[in-house]
Amino acid sequence: MTTLQRLRALPFEIRQYLLVTGNYWAFTLTDGALRMLVVLHFHQLGYSPLEIALLFLFYEAFGVVTNFVGGWLGARLGLNRTMNLGLGLQLVALGMLLVPASALTVPWVMAAQALSGVAKDLNKMSAKSAVKVLVPKDSSNAQGALYRWVAILTGSKNALKGAGFFAGGLLLTLIGFQGAILAMWVMLAVVLGLSLWRLRADLGRQKAKPRFREVFSTSRAVNVLAAARLCLFASRDIWFVVALPVFLYDQHGWNFWSVGILMAVWVIGYGGVQTQAPRITRHLHGDTRSITVILAAALALLPALLALTPLATTVTWLIAGLLAFGILFAINSSWHSYLIVRFARAEGVSMDVGFYYMANAMGRLVGTVLSGWVYQAHGLAPCLAVSAALVAASAVLAMGLPRQRQ
Repeated sequence: MTTLQRLRALPFEIRQYLLVTGNYWAFTLTDGALRMLVVLHFHQLGYSPLEIALLFLFYEAFGVVTNFVGGWLGARLGLNRTMNLGLGLQLVALGMLLVPASALTVPWVMAAQALSGVAKDLNKMSAKSAVKVLVPKDSSNAQGALYRWVAILTGSKNALKGAGFFAGGLLLTLIGFQGAILAMWVMLAVVLGLSLWRLRADLGRQKAKPRFREVFSTSRAVNVLAAARLCLFASRDIWFVVALPVFLYDQHGWNFWSVGILMAVWVIGYGGVQTQAPRITRHLHGDTRSITVILAAALALLPALLALTPLATTVTWLIAGLLAFGILFAINSSWHSYLIVRFARAEGVSMDVGFYYMANAMGRLVGTVLSGWVYQAHGLAPCLAVSAALVAASAVLAMGLPRQRQ
């Protein structure tokens, strides 16, 4: 039996899940590569850390807006349409960066990044919501299956994002900025064509059209989890987005290739751990609230310790500590991703998921701006200290979650 025949023999829901996941993978690969290309290329052109952070300001800000209304659009139009719309907008954003180098002004790049932010969060919201729709409801362990499907989707996505960081640094070295952008545009255009052809038309669409005011979640569990997620992702991006790449390049003389490899290894490893999170967390005893608080409290210790190390003289402990941070952060993130799909309404799942990822995008926005500002004003150690404070805040907020059996 050929591979194609095996795929056709799979249940319809599994084939749709594989298509959604493949779509998400391709998008994430280009998104990771684009981020690394922008950071390294514009730092090479002489942009300051804060100016580079501002290039991503609209990317994150428009992601907040997109998640706010994206779930509502998914419920009204269908998740296939919002997913394909995200792919189309990413093609437009990449096309905007194919202009001559002299035209790549800060406002133009910020506008392209704004479109990319809208595209990314439409694609992510659609993929995460589709899992709840497609997971087999008659499974003897439906919650366990849901956790595994979410973990696979989230973990593999982050592994691909790490590969994108590596690809971005490699492509910038081999074929330059515009050559890399063109290669990604062609790949994504092929994926969009396949998605338009094969993805089910009514995926996740509600029969009764939801009102716009329903984008505001009325669930205490969703609201508390969203606030904890905001702090969690701000704690990562405050050192990850701008501070660490620029610190290694400026203070320790790393080249683009080396920085790209480190960022790729971190995110690929982070994604790999996420896929194994169900196996790891099944050994934790207690309810959903206790596990969430314990995981966040353990994570907060690492950046606090790293902030006290002599970063200017040695980089070994920094890298080891941040790799350990990645392991614990991956478990926290995967657990959060499972909880939001678990707490979300069966009808209108995309709206609860969209609201939650609006908070996720707001956390990245806060972290990105702080990454440029705090690093430029004070250095990497204060970025790590603020990171620890943000994770601690996430743990405190998680105390408001309901107590449910794992």
